[in-house]
Amino acid sequence: MNLPRIPFLPAARRGLLLALLAWGATAQAEDIQSPNKQLTLSVNVQANGVPTYSLSYKGRPVLNTSKLGLELQNAVALTSGFTQTAATRRTVDESWNPVWGEVKTIRNHYNELAVTLSQPATKREMRVRFRLFDDGLGFRYEFPRQPELGYFVVKEEKTQFALNGDHKAFWLPGDYDTQEYSTVTSNLSQVRGLMKASTTPNASQTPFSATGLQTPLMLKRPDGLYVNIHEASLIDYSAMHLELDDKTFVLESHLTPDAVGNKGYLQTPCQSPWRTVLVSDKAADILQSKLVLNLNEPTQFKDVSWIKPVKYVGVWWEMITGKSTWSYTNQDNIKLDSIDYKTVKPNGTHGANTAHVKEYIDFAAKHGFDAVLVEGWNTGWEDWFGKHKDYVFDFVTPYPDFDVQELHRYAESKGVKMMMHHETSGSVRNYERHLEKALQFMNDNGYNAVKTGYVGDVLPLGEHHYSQWLINHYQYVLEQAAKHKIMVNGHEAVRPTGLSRTFPNLIGNEAARGTEYESFGGNNADHTTILPFTRLIGGPMDYTPGIFETKVSKLNPSNTSFVHSTLARQLALYVTMYSPLQMAADLPEHYNQHLDAFQFIKDVAVDWDDTKVLEAEPGDYITYARKAKGKSNWFIGSTCDEQGRTSKIDLSFLDSGKKYVATIYADAKDAHYEKNPKAYTIRKLNVTRKSKLTQYCAPGGGYAISVVAVN
Repeated sequence: MNLPRIPFLPAARRGLLLALLAWGATAQAEDIQSPNKQLTLSVNVQANGVPTYSLSYKGRPVLNTSKLGLELQNAVALTSGFTQTAATRRTVDESWNPVWGEVKTIRNHYNELAVTLSQPATKREMRVRFRLFDDGLGFRYEFPRQPELGYFVVKEEKTQFALNGDHKAFWLPGDYDTQEYSTVTSNLSQVRGLMKASTTPNASQTPFSATGLQTPLMLKRPDGLYVNIHEASLIDYSAMHLELDDKTFVLESHLTPDAVGNKGYLQTPCQSPWRTVLVSDKAADILQSKLVLNLNEPTQFKDVSWIKPVKYVGVWWEMITGKSTWSYTNQDNIKLDSIDYKTVKPNGTHGANTAHVKEYIDFAAKHGFDAVLVEGWNTGWEDWFGKHKDYVFDFVTPYPDFDVQELHRYAESKGVKMMMHHETSGSVRNYERHLEKALQFMNDNGYNAVKTGYVGDVLPLGEHHYSQWLINHYQYVLEQAAKHKIMVNGHEAVRPTGLSRTFPNLIGNEAARGTEYESFGGNNADHTTILPFTRLIGGPMDYTPGIFETKVSKLNPSNTSFVHSTLARQLALYVTMYSPLQMAADLPEHYNQHLDAFQFIKDVAVDWDDTKVLEAEPGDYITYARKAKGKSNWFIGSTCDEQGRTSKIDLSFLDSGKKYVATIYADAKDAHYEKNPKAYTIRKLNVTRKSKLTQYCAPGGGYAISVVAVN
């Protein structure tokens, strides 16, 4: 830009006027393309010094001009008054091997643009770093160390995602404390009218807007383009939601506040998480994207030999359904330091007793499972839920009928690990108070994995599950667990953002409606056709599949819920709902009634060398094929919605010149997730890479196939 010479003004005023002239005009845009040249990013400083970006795919606009920046507490906002002072570019093309994952090797290939923005009026500087991959965009804010911006408080982040129309969306109500809602499928223009009915009751919830949405947000345009918005590497920052303007279809970031309403406390040098946008005209590309993982830092763990995928069973589903209880007694108003449990009458329904747990250990050993989870083993379960007690659990004191040392000895003799359960009741301070002692207790008694829980409101009251303080707490637990070589499966924590690359001991998360909700009224039949496009974009989910007895009343006559799935689809979920932590969630006696179908759960791998998406359409169906780690065997899983369908798959991904035996676990012709869920068939076929299969999927059903190489 050519600016006029102003020789008659003093230097200070001349500099200020030059800055004002620069703000009043649009600067030259900085453009970059993805390595395959299908995505184009344009970064600009608009009038009044407002930084913006836009994104297109194959010449079609994906995001129109979208504003960038942050508002600060008691300080000039970082949203305008900027001039661009530098722009650097680079290309990265590298590969890395995850400790566990869906593929053996991940390619990290992107073109990067880092734009440095200066705000002359405040002498502050902000850098926005963009990385454009073949499958999408990642960008973040960076704040170098500088005299005029040291410690600052974020009032709100103002990042925009300006959509170019009324897209079909797969969305959850915006909430600071839970993602355990049913996904709603509607146009964005319909969100406001559906929000109230979609915000169903939860143990802890704080909805914030009639048009607030959560990420990952999956979108489909009328022209068939798929767009997914999320974030990556959420560290020392609050979780991002999206506020929808349902007139202009602009989405704007909305951060989770703390108890006094602030959104974040930062000190330079620092940075935000990455904001991510996946784009493709193929639904399968969204599912196979590794962009979120690639935007996380490599692991700093020098020794990862103790981190291993786990297939487990557990004393859990019987409690969820009401067949047994977590608590040892029915007495409430208990104070842990004043009660002697040995003098209290047991209720007779406590599931975590030594003899019963040994039955699960025997079952795990017989069928080759790695571990047994036991919930309700420790004192305090009688009087905790909804009471907002700071001190409930100490995480080391077992009930009288749970012999920790004997069960350690017994499990070890059977070659089975025990999996710990730490329910914090939302009392984060209490968990940190006991954490070191609890982790050492695990080491002393042979536990190498823990399922953490954060049910209920966070204490102190006013804090939220997704605020910066809680994000830092989850991080602290991961780091402390790693020092003890313990793997973590976080429930009721924040939805994942790819941190399992940096901290591979994070082997599981919940952060969505899992199988437990089948006992609380049921998940929609299309639920598992959507979650891989939304919740699983950031990392694996401990979905706890494998329920064979779909009528909950068979376990608890007072519970009339049923599992919204056929038995065959329950098998398919071990393939379609990726996780290195997979539970056979039903009771052993139900598996013993269907040992032929149970064989698939025994056989299916939990770690993979390769993954293919054979068919996919969010809300309708998904078919995955995965190759077992270090083997030639493949496993295929397919899940569909309440309509049912006929699936057609091509086996050309199999190795050339090899013969295989395919064992197909499928819905019977009269199967139906409501009317006849346990109707299934099993058949075997000889196949090669030239084979093509056609397979019926019942309403709410699916199929699972093991494809074993013939020597």
